[in-house]
Order: sequence, then structure tokens, then C-alpha cells
Amino acid sequence: MFIPVVAAALSLSAPHALKPAPVFVVRAKDFSFVAPAEIKSGPTTFKLINDGKELHHLTLVKLDSGKTMKDFSDAMQKPGPFPAWTSFVGGPNPAAPGKSVEATMTLEPGQYVMLCFINSPGDPKPHMAKGMVKPLTVLPEANGRTARAADDTVHLSDYTFTFSKPLTAGKHVVQVVNDAAQPHEIVLAKLPPGKTIADLAKYVDEDLMKGPPPAMPFGGLATISPGRAATFNITLTPGRYGAICFVPDAKDGKSHSAHGMTTEFTVK
Repeated sequence: MFIPVVAAALSLSAPHALKPAPVFVVRAKDFSFVAPAEIKSGPTTFKLINDGKELHHLTLVKLDSGKTMKDFSDAMQKPGPFPAWTSFVGGPNPAAPGKSVEATMTLEPGQYVMLCFINSPGDPKPHMAKGMVKPLTVLPEANGRTARAADDTVHLSDYTFTFSKPLTAGKHVVQVVNDAAQPHEIVLAKLPPGKTIADLAKYVDEDLMKGPPPAMPFGGLATISPGRAATFNITLTPGRYGAICFVPDAKDGKSHSAHGMTTEFTVK
């Protein structure tokens, strides 16, 4: 009897283990999201699984208090920037067909919308215009979980990426902090020999993704508003990589890549 009593006492006195953020699975189709309609508030890992034949991502947009999905749908019928009563929270950036990507955001209670802004090859219309829109309610009840600590940080500004330290081969949790005056994203791509991140920018911005891509995007963090932070999970192998932002500029509407928001780096 003595040993079990001691073991029980030790277990009670030990610090409580941190509970990792719950995983909210979203399946991307051509062109819809399949996911639960509600989730508890707090740190949450979104796992996007691409079941489609095209590239997809998940951008999470929060609506201000009192605004509804109908308000959002009505606003999207008008050209121009997103309404002032919306904010970009982030999300897992793009997954190739048959692949999955993950990002973790701390969600406040309220109404959200999941969107895909990526367009089909040769078609300038984003997937959201084809029905890739899904509402999400974040409940006041907290999930009581803790987000995993990041091992690297990238700061977004107008118009640069600044990593706290070089990324290395292996698994990483990367925190993204938007220090800029406007929304930004980070898309990562591994660069084949002879290809540059500028080639990917041209393929998306000018060629409208026609033909085989010069480099395949495979993760990062979707659009995030100024002052917000979130993390994404990534596994890297040795080689050359690029990071790029395709968000339209608030002043001239051009992609941030056209303003120089690209970088290349080598993973050893």
C-alpha cells in the first residue's frame, strides 16, 4: 500500500501538463470546405486537408460584434476592400492536392468566415467566388488549452519578412507577427534548381497559374491583420526556399510581391 500512496502524492504535487491546442480538421474540396459549424474559443490548430485537384488554403476572417454572415455576403457583392468591421485572423496557407497544412490561432468568441482566395489556373476569380466560403461560430466557452511554443518568429512589415533566426531542417513551429500597417501573409515554397521566388511571383500574378508551377507552395500563414500573431507548423528538408506575400496592396491593389515582399533562404 505504501508505494501507490507515495506515487499518488507525487502525481498530485507535480505541475499539470500543458494540454495542446485542439485540432480542428477542415477538408478542402473543389470548391467548398467541410468542417463543423461551431468550436470552443481559445488556442486552436486548424488542419487543412486538401481533397481537391487544385491548390487551396484557409483564410479565417472575424466579423465584428453584431455582424452576420448575411452582412458579409451582402458586402462581398460590392467591389473594393473588405469592410472595416472584418479582421483577418490567419489560417493554414496553401496545401497542394492530397497534402495537409496546419496553423494555430487564438480564437475569441464571435462569428467568423472561412475563405479561399486562391484562383483556378487561368481564371482570375478566387475560389470564394465559386462557393468556397463557410461560416464558423466560436463559442464563449473556452477550450482550456495552450498553444505550442514557437521556436522561430517571422515579423511582417511593409514589405519585408524578418526571421528571428535561420530556419533549419526538421519540424518547426513558426510564430508570425504582423508589425505592418496593412494585412499580410507568408507563403513558403521550396525552389527547384534554377528557379527563384520571382518566378513564382510571375506565375501567380502575371500568368494566372497557367501551366506547371515553377515551385509548389506548401505552407505558411494566411492573411493576418496588423497587430495580430499566430503560428504555423512546417517540416523542412535541406534546400533552397522562398517566402512571398500575394495580398493586394491597400494603396494600388498590386500584389505585395510586386512591392518586393519576397525573400529566399537556404535550409541546411
